[in-house]
Amino acid sequence: MSIQKWNASQVAKKVINNEELFILDVRNADAFEDWKIDGRRFKYLNIPYFELLDGIEEILPKIPTNKEVLVVCAKEGSSLMIAEMLSDAGHDVAYLAGGMKSWSEYLEPIKVGDLTGGGELYQFVRLGKGCLSYMVISKGEAAVIDAVRFTEIFTSFAEQKNVEIKHVFDTHLHADHISGGRHIAESTGATYYLPPKDAEEVVFHYTPLVDGTTVQIGTTKIEVGALYSPGHTIGSTSFVVDSKFLLTGDILFIDSIGRPDLAGLAEDWVGDLRDTLYKRYRELSHELIVLPAHFMIIDELNEDGTVAKPLGVLFGQNHGLNVQDEEEFRRVVTDQLPPQPNAYQEIRKVNMGKIAPAPDEQTEMEIGPNRCAVR
Repeated sequence: MSIQKWNASQVAKKVINNEELFILDVRNADAFEDWKIDGRRFKYLNIPYFELLDGIEEILPKIPTNKEVLVVCAKEGSSLMIAEMLSDAGHDVAYLAGGMKSWSEYLEPIKVGDLTGGGELYQFVRLGKGCLSYMVISKGEAAVIDAVRFTEIFTSFAEQKNVEIKHVFDTHLHADHISGGRHIAESTGATYYLPPKDAEEVVFHYTPLVDGTTVQIGTTKIEVGALYSPGHTIGSTSFVVDSKFLLTGDILFIDSIGRPDLAGLAEDWVGDLRDTLYKRYRELSHELIVLPAHFMIIDELNEDGTVAKPLGVLFGQNHGLNVQDEEEFRRVVTDQLPPQPNAYQEIRKVNMGKIAPAPDEQTEMEIGPNRCAVR
């Protein structure tokens, strides 16, 4: 029977389009439990590769014949071998090119909405890592916000749209993924902005991003306005784009809120986090569409694949915005934290410019799910 080689883009379309898929994941059980390809209508079977070396006869009754079957491993080789065995046994199957490594790195650009004067706002969804990046486009110019390290994705997209990247922002010093922001700025000549309170140890040039900073994109009045919103980090800064969208960085997510401990200062920053969420954000228009820098679970995706909801809706639905007792809130964000991101301390050093690991090392540092949030 046939064997197909699927790339991460094909799998992403199945996630976004809410399609059915059966995944045979041949990684070790602990790796599968920690992190897998999530889809609302996906079914899974996890059998470590080494348990199948002597044959696949025992699992054949568990492999459906009425659904598409995808075999997944860490880097590709093991899944190809198992796919060949399934094909020999009479199954039509596919395997994931590049394995979970390629899934971790893939970004799907999706249009979020139109802006004043013909501008556009795009969200780049990194399904395998939960990262969300943004590009604001207007009259031949673009701004990039919270770019991940795969810089060519953003520069190529700008070329496709026939726009020049003029400004690059990071809402904060990231700890769970490596930023591509300053590298995009270096390659395009754009201005790179970073909150100064997060930049005390950086070793490169940047333009301070402070409360009230307003940068116009293009000739139409599309403004990217900065709003100081500490709590995830002491420098965390949000953006109000075109008076329509609120980019919250890692402070507020759709189904959760940001954790304050990744610089080892949870007790110091929990008060800032609460002030941002319960005071400063509540002064904003509840009609603003919240666009976070991460998502945790697949249910946070809308039908079109975007991750976005009105601020007023989140005030009613997000548990982290409805803990009225301050001591309980403190316990939630300091005592009930999930595991910290993989290699987060080293990732912070990369984003400070202090170390420059090889690409393969950077991949290993980032492997795993999003762990920036508290639910």
